[in-house]
Amino acid sequence: MDPESKGLHMIRVTPLQQMLASCTGAILTSLMVTPLDVVKIRLQAQNNLFPKGKCFVYSNGLMDHMCVCEEGGNKAWFKKPGNFQGTLDAFLKIIRNEGIKSLWSGLPPTLVMAVPATVIYFTCYDQLTTVLRSKLGENETRIPIIAGIMARFGAVTVISPLELIRTKMQSKKFSYKELHQFVSKKVSEDGWISLWKGWAPTVLRDVPFSAMYWYNYEILKKWLCEKSGLYEPTFMINFTSGALSGSFAAVATLPFDVVKTQKQTQLWTHENHKISMPLHMSTWVIMKNIVAKNGFSGLFAGLIPRLIKIAPACAIMISTYEFGKAFFHRQNLQRQQF
Repeated sequence: MDPESKGLHMIRVTPLQQMLASCTGAILTSLMVTPLDVVKIRLQAQNNLFPKGKCFVYSNGLMDHMCVCEEGGNKAWFKKPGNFQGTLDAFLKIIRNEGIKSLWSGLPPTLVMAVPATVIYFTCYDQLTTVLRSKLGENETRIPIIAGIMARFGAVTVISPLELIRTKMQSKKFSYKELHQFVSKKVSEDGWISLWKGWAPTVLRDVPFSAMYWYNYEILKKWLCEKSGLYEPTFMINFTSGALSGSFAAVATLPFDVVKTQKQTQLWTHENHKISMPLHMSTWVIMKNIVAKNGFSGLFAGLIPRLIKIAPACAIMISTYEFGKAFFHRQNLQRQQF
């Protein structure tokens, strides 16, 4: 790299600009991927109606969200009976009969929870990568793995108490006073650590996903740039790298996703219906039970729906994020020149 190019490369994107880029990416990803899960849930509800008080997991590629069939059936995604022949048919009939807004029924919880988590995660990853490159060198291949693991640990740990509170709020309407009483009681009975219930299975799924995702993303991006004869990746290179690396990581970590979903659903059912069941089963015990009941393939249940959401979510998120950073980089460069 010549000195002039090196000087331009050293102009950094600020943490605030990284936060704005990741926030934009998270919002755009939510807007584009949420309809896929809404349609999936409507198809599920058509084939196997959710009874009142039943919970199900909504996941749009950015976050998981426990949804409850409330009294009166006023949830937009399953309040009307469907007669759908498939995914495309469901899209068209929902838009025609219920209005296009119904496709974004799950958007509010995503914007409240997933956007802050994504901003923390991506900004931390970039900041850690910069620090590690200055210590270990630009070409150290372990940097994406280390930065990805640390960034995901941080994001999951910060968001976990909010996740618990939000899940509790879904079981019934809570005032802020009642919510404060619930948190205070939980802390006094079980200690502060109780606010991080569910942290372990989330980490077991998300940390390996993050390590594999960032490592493969950086490798694929570099390889595609070399094949195209480019120094900087284009939007399509970022998009393709994000989709492929996200798909690979999603397949590899699916067993932990299956366990996490089962734990979330069991916990909600126990707390709201007081059903007696062993709640303190470890991840490995749950895995063994799944294999004993459904065979090894049971650990990979829901593979296709997960890929359909994860691949585009990863592709849209990372390409938008990189595009945002490139935009701010150009702005910083222009300011320095003038």
